[in-house]
Amino acid sequence: MESNIIERIIKRIGAHGSDEAVRFRHNGSTGWQSYTWDELAQLIKKTSAGLLRLGVRKQDNIAIYSQNKVEWSVADLGIMGVGAVTVPIYATNTAKQAKYIMDEAEIKIIFVGDEEQYRRALEIYADASSTVEKIIALERDVNISGDASMYFDDLLNLSNEEDEQFAEQRLKEITGDDLATIIYTSGTTGEPKGVMLTHDNFSEAFRIHDMRLKMDRTDHSLCFLPLSHVFERCWSLYILYKGMRNSYLGDPKDILNALREVRPTVMCSVPRLYQKAYHTILAKVEKGSKTKRKLFRNAIKVGKRLVRLQRKGARIPVRLGFSYGFYDALIFKKIRKVFGGKLRMMPCAGAPLSGEITEFFHVVGMPLLIGYGLTETTATVSVFPDENFEFGTVGLSMPGVEVKIGAHEEILVKGKTVMKGYYKKPGETAEVMKDGWLKTGDAGRMDEKGHITITDRIKDLMKTSGGKYVAPQQIESILTNDSFIENAILIGDDRPFVSALLVPNVEALKEYAHSLNLTYHSIEELLRKTHIHKFYEEKLDQLQHSLANFEKVKKFKLLPHDFSMNLGELTPTLKIRRQIIISHFSGLIDEMYAF
Repeated sequence: MESNIIERIIKRIGAHGSDEAVRFRHNGSTGWQSYTWDELAQLIKKTSAGLLRLGVRKQDNIAIYSQNKVEWSVADLGIMGVGAVTVPIYATNTAKQAKYIMDEAEIKIIFVGDEEQYRRALEIYADASSTVEKIIALERDVNISGDASMYFDDLLNLSNEEDEQFAEQRLKEITGDDLATIIYTSGTTGEPKGVMLTHDNFSEAFRIHDMRLKMDRTDHSLCFLPLSHVFERCWSLYILYKGMRNSYLGDPKDILNALREVRPTVMCSVPRLYQKAYHTILAKVEKGSKTKRKLFRNAIKVGKRLVRLQRKGARIPVRLGFSYGFYDALIFKKIRKVFGGKLRMMPCAGAPLSGEITEFFHVVGMPLLIGYGLTETTATVSVFPDENFEFGTVGLSMPGVEVKIGAHEEILVKGKTVMKGYYKKPGETAEVMKDGWLKTGDAGRMDEKGHITITDRIKDLMKTSGGKYVAPQQIESILTNDSFIENAILIGDDRPFVSALLVPNVEALKEYAHSLNLTYHSIEELLRKTHIHKFYEEKLDQLQHSLANFEKVKKFKLLPHDFSMNLGELTPTLKIRRQIIISHFSGLIDEMYAF
């Protein structure tokens, strides 16, 4: 019997022989390559043995600072397989951000992905206070220098048979309570905190996913969210644990091409992908003829009736099934083809997604499994079950995970997937752990059947100067549900009314401007036109008709470009950093409140 989750994963990897295990594209390559399960197991084994040769001890912290690649997972499993602790660092992190993590975690060895990350790691290594002793480049095309640097394939060739035997013994000595990883939160506010997750946390997460999700070895996943984030990390480990194929995409901007080439059956994602796809599809429909638009609307109506019965577990009438089949062949199959044509399960979490968009993807035959989770809970707290779920919610709590609503409508979580604590931060740990319950910082509600709805981050709730509380995420979700609004951020804390910074959907706006025969030389010039401002005023009136008066956006500014990850306005998983954005656009915001 395996004593820890990594031993279980490695044994399962080694059991599938010459079947294809993973696909990947190396830098500059257009074609997909692959490893078999035997080859993958051998790479992990040699990584562990090489780390032991470098003197890695049990529970040493080792960092991975790289974009997605198969070597990321190999290094991860190799690290955890010798009882060491993987510390992921986002590939987009600056040297300053990476240094904070490496200093606090006292990193001695760091794996890097490309030239940029290598240079940042080298800069940190050169600092007199740094604990870094060795930098390992995962790719050969990185130009390394100095005795402190080496290539990953040289690490693989470093060990001998005795080291490999020692690695196997070390693997067996890992206990469930040992740390497996320290995942630093992306820090939407304040400095990041290192979430400590144990082997038992992972074991329990996989156990309860086995109970909720129906997947088998015929499934194939596409890994495109950052592996540094708990969602993709846990998902990809679970995929390997289940003996399913995984394809690694280094550049998430290439997602649509990769989907068509890889044709996955399952894939985890954040809502932004589906929001953009939804608006693109609707925009194309609106450009079509009157007949095509009518066909599409009829198809959606039929699809909604079918999905409503499916959610209840009810029998589908023959006539309805026939009608759906007609529209599926005519319309829905073409939409699915854009995503590769085979997706059957799409876990989605990380930000609000409207019930309307969620239902749309169910209708077209691409079921989104909306869920909710945190780094502190080894990802999933809740997710849609197969039946009897409600659109607009984040599903039902996972088996063995307790959820209740505490003071200020805060969601509290208890279970074996809850973290051990924050690394070197006992005070912060004590603040969020009360009598075994984790205070999530998220406000929400739960109905009598257990369906959970997230209303907002408690720290993001705004109180106007008139004393009214406003939940910005809910309203932002309503606004970005429109095809002409790419992104939105509300302002209103200690202000007399709510205002907003709106990022228009540029392509949709250009089409609208063309229909009015408006001439312009730049997006900035277009946004200054009276017609455009009036258009967005009317759109806000329509979108906000169901909101209370104090919740409605009274003034707004249109931005010529989206919020930027490089400027720190978005996290690597595209969550907005509200206070940073408000700071960056303080001048525009002040203009909206000038009297």
